Amino acid sequence: MNTLPQSDPLLLPVRDPRTGDLVLDYAEMHALVADLVLPGGASMYVMSALETSRELIRHSFYRYEFATVAVTHSLVALEHVLAERLAANEPLHVLIGRAADAGLITAELAGELDRGRLLRDKLTQGAASSAALRPVRAVAMLRAVFDAVSLLLRPPSAAAATAAEVGGAQLEGGLARLREDHLRALFPEGFRGVDFDGVDLVLLDADVAGLVRRELKGGLDGSGIALLWGCIADLDKIVPLINEEYCASYFANLRTMAQVAAAPYVPTAT
Repeated sequence: MNTLPQSDPLLLPVRDPRTGDLVLDYAEMHALVADLVLPGGASMYVMSALETSRELIRHSFYRYEFATVAVTHSLVALEHVLAERLAANEPLHVLIGRAADAGLITAELAGELDRGRLLRDKLTQGAASSAALRPVRAVAMLRAVFDAVSLLLRPPSAAAATAAEVGGAQLEGGLARLREDHLRALFPEGFRGVDFDGVDLVLLDADVAGLVRRELKGGLDGSGIALLWGCIADLDKIVPLINEEYCASYFANLRTMAQVAAAPYVPTAT
């Protein structure tokens, strides 16, 4: 006699309501990950980890938390490739720093990779949840892993030439992607009209967005550069004070965008 409980008929997966502002239907998730192309020359181990991460993003349509899991899982591939390329068995943050110092990846790319590593550490420590990332932000972080792995798998001479040739273009392209991601993010609910230590969050958000738009359109003048560094100083001050997870993440991402916009300039004023 079969004593196993009778299972319910399999149900088709349903959309996670938290993706409601992202895409209209599941088919549009394909476009979201279309540029995440598996790098040539990777081992099956690395290819499997990256492909799984990409598919987790796609299926975050049904389970929002898959987006965060996608980023943390992709670090398996990144750490493996870094360790092989640098012939070193060290913690991930050390490997990322060494790759940047050696010119194998850009400083901007290293910063984005380290943000993924910090998220993984927070998850391990119970300081963040598996719903930490919106799918759009997860795609940007996963793209950084795909880009880094592609660079690291190139012959040393080719990788160095690529870094020297396209470093500035990556900076500009990265800023445009960060701005696009920011424009798609919702301002934190309940924080309009709120200030931290005298800094109005709405005005700070608007100032940074306007300065980034000016930088992308033709560059900042002296007053714009000074204002941008002032915004970065305000962000450094207020982000540690925000105790709501989404709001803290929103303004941490805003600071990243501001820092990338400021990278070409020496801070002559604050």
